[in-house]
Amino acid sequence: MISLLAIDEIEEGTSKGIEVSGASLFAVKKDDQLVLYYNRCPHLGTPLEWEEDRFLDADGALIQCSTHGALFQIEDGYCLVGPCKGKSLHAMPFEIMGGMIMIDEAQLKTPMPL
Repeated sequence: MISLLAIDEIEEGTSKGIEVSGASLFAVKKDDQLVLYYNRCPHLGTPLEWEEDRFLDADGALIQCSTHGALFQIEDGYCLVGPCKGKSLHAMPFEIMGGMIMIDEAQLKTPMPL
């Protein structure tokens, strides 16, 4: 297992980019729930953030792609609006152990579909 960061490093209603073993991920904490996705839009494979650690729209209600403005539900990564409508972000399975967000290193070696 690889330790990414402490769960307390992500404030409620915010997002955080994470680079690990050559993979680009991001986490969002909303309503005391945490989600972890690959930082890759299903449309063109581009990174999603507007600025460092900025993955959410102005209201903090949806994940927004900086390239074409696609909007994704936070809880499941499903695209509601944009060129990838109907597709979803690719989630990264994780566990929380001792207050740390942990992932299985083998997951990073699994090819990720667009």
